[in-house]
Amino acid sequence: MKVLIIGGVAAGTKTAAKLKREDRSIEVTVITRDQDISYAGCGLPYYVGGFIESRDELIVNTPQKYSGLTGVEVRTGKEAVALDAAKKEVTLKDVQTGNTEAWSYDKLVIATGASAAELPIEGKDLPGVFRMRTPDDAESMRTYAEINHVKKAVVIGAGFIGLEAAENLHAKGIHVTVIDFAPQVLPNILDPEMADYVKKHLENAGIRVITGTSAKQILGTDKVTGVETSEGTFPCEMLVMAAGIRPNTAFLEETGIEMFKGTILVDSQMKTSLDDVYAAGDCAMVTNRITGKRQWSPMGSSANLEGRTLAQVLAGIQKTYPGVLGTGVVKLPGLNAGRTGLTEAQAREAGYDVETVLVPTDDKAHYYPDASFFITKLIADRATRKLLGVQVLGPGEVDKMVDIAVMGINMGAVLEDFENADFAYAPPFSTAIHPFVQAVYVLMNKLDGTLVSMTPAEYAAGKAKGYRVVDVLPEPEIKGAFFVNLAKVNGEIEGLHKKEKILIVCARGKRAYFLQNRMRYYGYENTVVLEGATFFNDVKVNDTEDVV
Repeated sequence: MKVLIIGGVAAGTKTAAKLKREDRSIEVTVITRDQDISYAGCGLPYYVGGFIESRDELIVNTPQKYSGLTGVEVRTGKEAVALDAAKKEVTLKDVQTGNTEAWSYDKLVIATGASAAELPIEGKDLPGVFRMRTPDDAESMRTYAEINHVKKAVVIGAGFIGLEAAENLHAKGIHVTVIDFAPQVLPNILDPEMADYVKKHLENAGIRVITGTSAKQILGTDKVTGVETSEGTFPCEMLVMAAGIRPNTAFLEETGIEMFKGTILVDSQMKTSLDDVYAAGDCAMVTNRITGKRQWSPMGSSANLEGRTLAQVLAGIQKTYPGVLGTGVVKLPGLNAGRTGLTEAQAREAGYDVETVLVPTDDKAHYYPDASFFITKLIADRATRKLLGVQVLGPGEVDKMVDIAVMGINMGAVLEDFENADFAYAPPFSTAIHPFVQAVYVLMNKLDGTLVSMTPAEYAAGKAKGYRVVDVLPEPEIKGAFFVNLAKVNGEIEGLHKKEKILIVCARGKRAYFLQNRMRYYGYENTVVLEGATFFNDVKVNDTEDVV
């Protein structure tokens, strides 16, 4: 059997290598337009920032080394320009000579990946304008910044790639402005209140962030000098286009293959609508593991998993790919952000009866020298109590929190499955009750009615108007609020009426919950705890004691 694989980065090389291990007799050829194969695309921003010193460190395997290790034939500098599925032929073009040739196959795997989206604006081809997709892109950007002593840069796009580019340019001492058309950073990745926290953090770290704005024109003659946007003109000596990616599937447009917005639709065995044609990686649209609906998740991690499963399918093993959760994590200056599963908005759109909670916790024993925090948002289904998603912010290992959620969602876990989970504990690593479990406890209390709370999103939307703010911090800190000393509450609190609407606020939420529990016992009927407390929210009280 002859298997032709178009694309030589993550999905393509993984499919090829695993297929040869499954059945050495299969003739496997990888075709790629680039000279590099199997490179670490996710590591490119860190090469720009100097965290990865050598370009060679980004290359996982050279074509020669890869062929020797796997037995796969690799042809570089060859671009697929047409597919005739009836003849089982792909037309390949030599990128240097322009000569074409027909290549036959028994099974075809399309793993052409995606390229950085190009904004249709004037000036996009000026020197100093870069994309972040290949090692050549990263090397050109790093060299340009160093040779031209770049002091100001603009990044268009506030998704994973854009923020990673911004962080690494910032690390080189460059003043960075990030702009995005969306109303928030990390759109469709984080819910708005979590994204707002990230935006404020970036601005405090020295990275300017402007959302809800579009680029109109890139300025300059011999090189980029600025960008004109709907919010004004921003001067810069370097501009990075990171406004999303587009699947490399243009050559398939006349083939009749089923696609959606350029992505190739595949079934659970990675098969396309064409006979003997399969697809994997950033060019393919799979399904969401929770909802079963179509989802595009262009990540190096899922590309490798899809490729491995596809190889087993091609070798005759009965395997299916269960879908993605959209798991991701990003390193920012002094803050990491991770997520998996459905956002609150996505869960509601999918028809779930959604309940959420936002909980700040310590990330390890508070007395340990480098202890810091996690901000965890959990999303669950009220009826089944199944975990649907998680978003985590913090300076430390947010990935471990996300990975717990991934495994739980994969296994259909309900909140009670985490209640007594025996996670690893020692002061340098965690808290005695794991931070994830602490967040689960709070959500269980909320679902059970033990805790009555207001989310940061509700607070920001003005839901607290008309509530009297009670400050239950160890010492009075909230200007204009009514202070209550928790330790002295053993009955009715003088100055607070049992029927008035009361918003209880502390530093992180725990003391507010303790006070609410006590006040409810003593007959207070309308107490609400502010989730995230002052740690997450900007709490203000006006002259009439209404929250603003």
